[in-house]
Amino acid sequence: MNFLESIRVSLRALRANKLRSSLTMLGIIIGVAAVIAMVGIGNGATASITSQIQGMGSNLLTISAGQSFSGGVSGGAGSSASLDMTDVSKIRVGTAIKAVAPVANSNAQVVIGSGNTSTSINGTTEDYEIIKNVTMARGRFITEQDVNSSARVAVLGPTVVENLMGDTNADIIGKTIKINNVPFQVIGVTTATGSTGFQSSDDMITAPITTVQARLIGRKTVRNILVSATSEDLMQTAQDEITAALRKAHNIQEGKDNDFRVQNQADMLETMQSVTQTLTMLLGGIAGISLLVGGIGIMNIMLVSVTERTREIGIRKAIGAKGMDILLQFLIEAVVLSILGGGIGIALGYGGSSLAGKALSMDTSISLTSVAMAFGFSAAIGIIFGVFPARKAAAMDPIDALRFE
Repeated sequence: MNFLESIRVSLRALRANKLRSSLTMLGIIIGVAAVIAMVGIGNGATASITSQIQGMGSNLLTISAGQSFSGGVSGGAGSSASLDMTDVSKIRVGTAIKAVAPVANSNAQVVIGSGNTSTSINGTTEDYEIIKNVTMARGRFITEQDVNSSARVAVLGPTVVENLMGDTNADIIGKTIKINNVPFQVIGVTTATGSTGFQSSDDMITAPITTVQARLIGRKTVRNILVSATSEDLMQTAQDEITAALRKAHNIQEGKDNDFRVQNQADMLETMQSVTQTLTMLLGGIAGISLLVGGIGIMNIMLVSVTERTREIGIRKAIGAKGMDILLQFLIEAVVLSILGGGIGIALGYGGSSLAGKALSMDTSISLTSVAMAFGFSAAIGIIFGVFPARKAAAMDPIDALRFE
């Protein structure tokens, strides 16, 4: 047989067992679809986070508290009590500093009437609006007077309003909400900005940091301090000024490590991209396991097919078919199954990625590289797992094959 005849014989054999062929392809279909969908979601998350971090401004610096240790175990970055409100005044005097906003975070239960939700409470100052480019949909942001007087006022994200009132546009300005049973008056609602996939500024309540520290978290330390440099060109100057001011304020001797960390936008972007890319690779790798399972399924079914068609193989060899002809026929069947499964998997992967993006309210991004790799891997699986059954068929003795019952 020539190559084209081998293809025709192989396709005829697959059509004769349509249900079995379809079930055999299922593992490849699921594997390819899962790989493409997971990579698409991961790429979309990376692009979304990158866009939001860049949208914060190119002159943002973030100061984080150091790590705490308990029994030799690290509590992670920001877990120590190395930053407080006095550090803010020390930093503010820098010549390259435009604005400074300390941040104290807490999670709390929020209630208004029958509405109830759990959300993040962000204690900060009036400079936060400048640094994070906050825009107000209604009402106003917190002011210096609110911070100095420890006013019990709150600015709500649109998601919080929807969770509490059932409608993002509900009239909530001026009403009183209870945060961990402490009454706060709503003074504003921020404009929706979307989610990074890790934390959404829309699902957050902002209040004066002095109020949050005294009423909600019971401590005067801060987790982060956000700083805006006067210009992008002075970022390094601002970073050096912050480091020098905090080392002096914390009495850190020369040669000793800092008990804080200063990150610029580039550092934050690199860290977040590294995290999301690692997660994307992990998810893609897990999905790729199903491709291997699909390959084993192809090998199993092809071995069954070889056994069922033993007399056919014997007849073909008896009338002159060579071992290579038999090997090529069964190998083509395995490759066709994997290629068809890969093609269907690509279509389902695109669809699944799009649906997941809509469900997560984010754009997904499927690269041609990931599609080519998934499809190529599925084709390779057909060859790798099809070789053993094909070799077994090709090695059969024609006399023994004709005697097979």
